[in-house]
Amino acid sequence: MDFTLAEHHLMIQEVARDFAKRKLAPRAAHFDETASLDRNLIREMGQLGLLGIFVPEAYGGSGLDHLSYVVAMEEIAWACASHASVMGLHNSLFAYPLLTFATETQKKAYLPAVCAGEKLGAYSLSEAGSGTDAAALVCAAEDKGGYYLVNGAKMWVTDGAIADWILLFARTDRDAGAKGITALMVDATSPGFHVGKNEKKMGFKASPTNELSFTDVRVPKEDVIGEVNRGFNIAMETLNSGRISVGAQALGMARRAFEIAVRYTQERKQFGKPLSAFQLTQAKIADMRAQIHAARLMVWHAAWKKDQGQPVIAEASMAKLAATETATKVAHMAVQLLGGYGYSAEYEVERIYRDARVTEIFEGTSEIQRLVIARETYRDMPLA
Repeated sequence: MDFTLAEHHLMIQEVARDFAKRKLAPRAAHFDETASLDRNLIREMGQLGLLGIFVPEAYGGSGLDHLSYVVAMEEIAWACASHASVMGLHNSLFAYPLLTFATETQKKAYLPAVCAGEKLGAYSLSEAGSGTDAAALVCAAEDKGGYYLVNGAKMWVTDGAIADWILLFARTDRDAGAKGITALMVDATSPGFHVGKNEKKMGFKASPTNELSFTDVRVPKEDVIGEVNRGFNIAMETLNSGRISVGAQALGMARRAFEIAVRYTQERKQFGKPLSAFQLTQAKIADMRAQIHAARLMVWHAAWKKDQGQPVIAEASMAKLAATETATKVAHMAVQLLGGYGYSAEYEVERIYRDARVTEIFEGTSEIQRLVIARETYRDMPLA
């Protein structure tokens, strides 16, 4: 792998960085306090090509690679985790499975509007009784001939309240376990579809997280994504790819907290000298920088392997594990270095700390990443 970013990587990085600094960072605290996204900014993200970075131009995307995506994602997450969540959802959880499994007609129907930010998509897998154990889902889609009739409920759906289309995973064979799940595209205007409560969360407050319910919702058979009863495979492959995206989000948060801590420790004086002169401060700053750098290389490597068409299950999990745990640790140390100011809502590190914490949970917990990494290790290194 060449660790030098190419011209197109630097270009999309600069586009994302400029937008993040001018449009997102100055209002990030407002988005958090009001628990609201800005649809105009989402459309602008679409116009800049940030909502479909690796989507081919034929479907309204930028036609770039996954490395371009993670480089840009870090910049957006540096400014606002909630708007970065929209970017991650549209690219990795919505566009990726459509590009990989949908028909040509479906790609043309859904991708251009989502890449432009004119329509919003959502990914709905988790339920009240099936989070990590995704194969245990019970939301059912019954075959009625020309359509499926969906009944059930979903939990923890990012952007569920504002999405126009929901990529839904429902059970089509009650006795087949993981082999009885199908991916369906549900129009949010469908009769019987209902948005439930908006979860009150520790972080990512501007990003709505909702319960969804389905009561006799009709889904035409032409809106089945991929093969019937192969939806679990689609869900898992999508999450494998999405873990690289979460790693990039975590990097952005970690870098922002680190930069604030560096600046603060240079300006703040105690006992007649700046905090940066104390060895304990220097040790924390050194650990923060080294951990961010190592995590970034892991995220970039996973994205690069994805672009080479190579398997990335272990690399994606390692990247997510390293980057998300780094984000939490770095934000924690930033709060500690700022002391009482770090605990105050007037300073960004308090918000970053809250936002970073969930990256170790969504799209596969840190515990699940360790299981995946161990499984892939034993698979790659069997006993002779």
